[in-house]
Order: sequence, then C-alpha cells, then structure tokens
Amino acid sequence: MVESPLPKRLKEARIASGMSQKVLGIAAGIDEFSASPRINQYETGKHSPDYLTLHRIAKVLNIPTAYFYAEEDDLAEVIRLYFGSVS
Repeated sequence: MVESPLPKRLKEARIASGMSQKVLGIAAGIDEFSASPRINQYETGKHSPDYLTLHRIAKVLNIPTAYFYAEEDDLAEVIRLYFGSVS
C-alpha cells in the first residue's frame, strides 16, 4: 500500500510558511476552536482533508493543490516551482 504524501507535504509547507497549525486552520476557514487539532490530524495522517478544505489550505499557503498529491518529492518540487513562476 502506498502511503499518502499529503501529511508530510502539508507539515513542510506550513512550517516553511511560518504559520502555526491554528493560524493556518483559521485562515483556511476552519473553526478557531478546532483549527489546530484538525490541522494536526491532517499532518499526522490520522484524517485527510476533503478536496475543498485542502484547496483552501493550499490557497492560504500559496501552493497548488496538486503539490500535496505528488508521490515523488522531485515532482512535488517541480509543481511548486512552476506554480511560483506563473503566479
């Protein structure tokens, strides 16, 4: 079984942005009282966000949603760099 790259990529992107789990969650439209626990659950792989939630998180982090789904690290980096060059 292939492990989802989403938890690792989400945590790396959030840390690189300098945001706390709570700040990211609130900015993505998650209730302020559950924002930190929910982002933590996404980062640990306990739960996965639905597509719309991940899309909002990606917008806050200024990263394309596809970045979180790329299985290979090199491909994820290409997606991130390309998005940065056209946005």
